Order: sequence, then C-alpha cells, then structure tokens
Amino acid sequence: MAAKLLDSNPPASPPRSVGRSMLWSLASIALGVVLILNSSGTPADGVPRARPGAFASAPASRPSAHGDEKAMPRSAPKRLSILEIAVDAPFTTLSIGKSGQLDAPPPDDNNLVGWFKGGPSPGEPGAAIVAGHVDTKTGPAVFLQLDALKPGSKVDITRDDGTVATFKVDSVESFSKARFPDERVYSDTPDPQLRLITCGGSYDREAKDYTENVVVFAHLDSAKRA
Repeated sequence: MAAKLLDSNPPASPPRSVGRSMLWSLASIALGVVLILNSSGTPADGVPRARPGAFASAPASRPSAHGDEKAMPRSAPKRLSILEIAVDAPFTTLSIGKSGQLDAPPPDDNNLVGWFKGGPSPGEPGAAIVAGHVDTKTGPAVFLQLDALKPGSKVDITRDDGTVATFKVDSVESFSKARFPDERVYSDTPDPQLRLITCGGSYDREAKDYTENVVVFAHLDSAKRA
C-alpha cells in the first residue's frame, strides 16, 4: 500500500508551498497503519483501516544487526533534536482513533513531531516511527530539510525516563508513493532502529499529492543520561 497525501486546499505553486496536507501510509505488508497530517484541518476520506499490531516490538533476545548498542527499556519520547538541520521539536503521541485511523498531530503547529505510541519507543528493539510535516498552512515545518541528512548524521531523542537516545543515520531515501516499500520501512527489527518520515518529491496539483515520501533509516548508536 503506497503512502498518500490529501489536500483540500491546493497550494499556489507546486513544490513545497504553504498550505499542503500530508498523509503517510504506516503499513506493513499484512497490517496497515495510516498517519494523516492535514494542514487544512479537514478530515480525509477513503483512508484504509488500521491495526496497531503492525509495530509490535521485537524480542530483546534476538541479535542486533549493528552489534554493539544495548536496547533501552520502554520510555516515551519528549523532544527531538537534529542539530544538522536545526530541528528542536517536542513530541505528541499518535494513536489509532475510533475511525480506525491513526490520529494526526495538530494541523496548525509547524514545530511538532508525532510518535506512534502503539509501536516501539525510540531505543527499544524494533523500528520507532516518527513523522512530521514538511510544511503547513502557516509556512515551512519541522521536517522541511529532512532530506538533507546523510549517513552518519546524528539524531537525539530525549525520553521521559531522563535518558537521551542518539541514533546514527544509515540512509536517507525517497520512494515513489506508487512503489512504497512498506515491509522495509515498517516491519519489525531485532535491534533499536528509527524511521523519520515526511513527504517529498514534487507536488502534483491535479492529484493533490506529493509524488514521494522521504524516509530516514537510523539505528541506536548510544544512550546517556540527559
């Protein structure tokens, strides 16, 4: 299932302009989870049903793909910091609503990231899912420069338990929404990993959709007290 973006108020100019909405498909091959980031505040229709079990944590006893960093216990994230692209943003939690869809962060806040609380927390075994706007109706948003990260870039997440989980970027990739690799992005991992997701590519005014999703793949590199 490819990721989509819906927008009831098309922008004046196609690429990355103000007032666009974002919709990510947070889905594995068998279990779909949808995240809508709607900058206009209007509900999107035709969204697939969702089940949170797609993001269950991996057993801690399985070997780590990266080998050296011990997994952290569960703790909700409080703040995201990416110095390289001047990101310093608080978290809101995202959950499955009564409609069967993943609730969205507030549409009028351009400096807010969302964590899917039904999946692993950052630092736990598994892939923690974090999403943010590329822009809102008020202007550029928190993940506007997400695609500028590169392998080796660092992502710091301060957690409720007073620890900071530092992730190292493995790759930054853009995927066509028609060929979005759900299994690679969302499926379970034996070690603590992170996915940062936003919209990318050009904006198709006729389809009212971005053509791509930008995904940052990262792994837990270190942990310390805040």
